[in-house]
Formats: sequence, C-alpha cells, structure tokens
Amino acid sequence: MKNILITGCSTGIGKQTAIYLQNKGFRVFASSRNIDDIKELNNLGIECFYLDVTKKDTIKNTLDEVLKLTNNKLDVVFNNAGFGQAGALEDISTQVLKEQFETNVFGLHEVTLQVLEIMKAQGYGTIIQHSSVLGLVSLKLRGAYNASKYAIEGLSDTLRLELEDTNINITLLNTGPITSSFRKNAQAKLKEHVNIDNSRFKDEYYKSLNTKKSAVPFNLEAIEVAKIVEKIIISKNVKPRYYITKATYLLGYLKRILSTSMLDKILLKI
Repeated sequence: MKNILITGCSTGIGKQTAIYLQNKGFRVFASSRNIDDIKELNNLGIECFYLDVTKKDTIKNTLDEVLKLTNNKLDVVFNNAGFGQAGALEDISTQVLKEQFETNVFGLHEVTLQVLEIMKAQGYGTIIQHSSVLGLVSLKLRGAYNASKYAIEGLSDTLRLELEDTNINITLLNTGPITSSFRKNAQAKLKEHVNIDNSRFKDEYYKSLNTKKSAVPFNLEAIEVAKIVEKIIISKNVKPRYYITKATYLLGYLKRILSTSMLDKILLKI
C-alpha cells in the first residue's frame, strides 16, 4: 500500500482527493492548518495532521509523525496548499505579494526540500506540485496569483532536470476551473487587501464581487483532480505535467500557436 501526504485539505481539491484516495485503498495522510477541519477529516477515518506550509516546524513535525507510522517510507506528496490573491498589480502592495508567495511558493518549496531528504534516502518517490492554467497564461486582476504559479512552474521544471539521475519524479498539475472555495476565498482577499473605492478598476471589482456564481465554462468537480492524482500514483512513467479541464488544454494550445498580441486579445475577454 502506497503512502501519500497531501497539504491543504480543508476544502475542495485537497479534501476530495484525500477522501477519494482513502476509499481507493491508499494510506492517506491529510493535513490542514485549521483544527476544526482536521477533526472533521479524522472523523471521516482519514489521518489528518496540523501543517501550515508557512511554518517550517509544522512541516517537520508532520513528516516525523507520518514516518513513524510508515516505517520511514513516503511514496507520494501532493503539494496542494495555496490561495489566490485577487486584484490589479498596481493595487497590490509588496507585502501582500510576499504573503501570496509565502504560501504558494515558499511554503511549497519548504515542503519539497524536507520531502526530498526522505525520498533521496529511500531511493524513490513522487512529488506532485499544484500549479494552474494561470501558470501557463496570465489573466488581468490576478497578477499575484499568476506570478506565484509561474514561479512553481520554474521551480518544478528546474528540479525535474536536477533530479534526472534519481528515481524521484516531479510533476505539475495545471488545473483550470474546479469546483471549490477558491473564488470565495479570493474575493475575501480582494476586500481585505485592496482599496477598492480608490482603484481605477473599482467597477470591475464590484462587478466581480456582486455577480452571483454561475456556470463556469469547462468547470470540473474536484473529484476529477483526485482521479489524475491516482493516475500519477500508480503510473510507471510519470509525465512532467498534467492538464486538467478543457480550459487548460485550450489556453495551453493557444499559447503555443498564437503571437503574444493575439493571445492577449483573447485573454482580455476572459
């Protein structure tokens, strides 16, 4: 039975992936920084630990606890923890940008560093990095999030090359629109960190905040991401990246064939 650690399991993709993989017979170690969510997952029969990717000690403590339960073996880690800071770049302070990177990039990197020591010692392993379609293309008013996902792409592509002589796989998930709490949380971050009324994008912000949630083209349920994670776990030949949703395939393809100016015209309409 393979052991998998997942970060960011409070809601959405992390939670659904933990439940799905547990039901498929894998030994799942979920993690969250929310005590109530940890209790809920424990009540569902899933081993869940306190882990805040921005706090180095909590990563080490969780890994130590997991290794005690698995005879020092860890097959797969899914770096899923992250959030989206909405807002135009001119409205985002450097401190807020740092906060976006602290979780999405630096936290992911710290988990990766600590896990690599385990996997190098055991001689194998797979690390799944949760990127996004916005790690391939950029959308306006999402600059902080775009930048964090581009950074994950660069880190992961480089790490894959540097681990070429090992049996450790590094792979990326480029997810498009997935049913989760992501949009609600991004709206909260927008209101928290952006002076909306003093922005030249005020009308666009309020339109976004006041628009009732509607069907998003190409949206998939979180379970579809879980199925891809399962595919990676059992695969003998892990691919460098996996596109999830038609939106990712479409925009990834358009980026390859269109000029930057032509692609920009399309992205401005999204």
